[in-house]
Amino acid sequence: MLKTLAKEIRQYKKATILAPVFTALEVLMEILIPFVTALIIDQGIEAGNMQKVYLYGGIMLIFAFISLACGVAAGRYAASASTGFACNLRDAMYARVQQYSFSNIDKYSTAGLVTRMTTDVTNLQNAYQMILRIASRAPLMLICSMVMCFVINVRLSLIFLAALVVLGCALIFIMTRTLPLFQEVFSRYDDLNASVQENVSAIRVVKAFVREDYENKKFSKAAEWLCRLFIRAESLLALNNPIMMLVIYGCIICLSWFGAHFIVAGTLTTGNLTSLFSYVMSMMMSLMMLSMVFVMISMSAASARRIAEVLEEKPDLADPEQPVTEVADGRIDFNHVSFSYKHGSERMCFTILICIFMREKRWESSAAQAAANPAW
Repeated sequence: MLKTLAKEIRQYKKATILAPVFTALEVLMEILIPFVTALIIDQGIEAGNMQKVYLYGGIMLIFAFISLACGVAAGRYAASASTGFACNLRDAMYARVQQYSFSNIDKYSTAGLVTRMTTDVTNLQNAYQMILRIASRAPLMLICSMVMCFVINVRLSLIFLAALVVLGCALIFIMTRTLPLFQEVFSRYDDLNASVQENVSAIRVVKAFVREDYENKKFSKAAEWLCRLFIRAESLLALNNPIMMLVIYGCIICLSWFGAHFIVAGTLTTGNLTSLFSYVMSMMMSLMMLSMVFVMISMSAASARRIAEVLEEKPDLADPEQPVTEVADGRIDFNHVSFSYKHGSERMCFTILICIFMREKRWESSAAQAAANPAW
């Protein structure tokens, strides 16, 4: 499946590579800013050395501008790659459907194909953009922040490890519950689109037989099923934010308590404690972004499978390696031609034994018409 979808990146491979590269540079600059802040506090403000304050302040501004430029470039390349990827997917799906035989088309409903080309591709586009930006940024930020915390103080960094374990367990619980729900949601989307399509295309028949109430109930039933599934999924996802906030504020309280004792004992400076606060917020925000990525991936996983099904479907009727595209004398004979309504059915529904008129007979007929009507 991934191999099939990856083929559609094509001309956007460069943007796909550059987006994570600029994201990594952005993260590097953001990681260095709290470290410079600690130097300003310890070597500048507390020491009363204003030259150090100006020097490190200028360095901080340079890092901030570099981070801004890298963030803009990463966002631009990620947007280009994701929208181009979605465009290629739609083109490939449409071209594939054009190659289908009637048995292949019968396998998918029209509403299902419409949903795959619209909603499913949009979900995959959003997930691809989040993978390029957030999924590459959040792990780097998390790892770099953790490394900087261990460099500053190893014992205080153990608080973050405990927080990571709690958040990891919470995310696993949420993901295992929401993934099956999102897989069912997209099947309900097909039912909803099918109801709309049937009602619009056959609106004259519906009105002629006074079936408006029946169609309204049919659509309402499909919409209610979809609403219930989304409520169940979103209710589970809503647990993510309060758990995240609980862990963040718990880390801040523990960091403040133990950090104050370390400062009094002289094993930690005020600037280092300030940097730890910045790094703990960066780590918690990275985990929050990772949870968003996991949710989006879980939603798009079902969409990716549905899109791959269309792209990997092989037409039952295919042209031979060297097809005959031109007939010199216009003569075509149909001998032992048969068909069945269902692919793979052993029972043939109808057999055609046709022999189109011979070339000589057509010529004789044409000559007779020309003799009878010279103007013809």
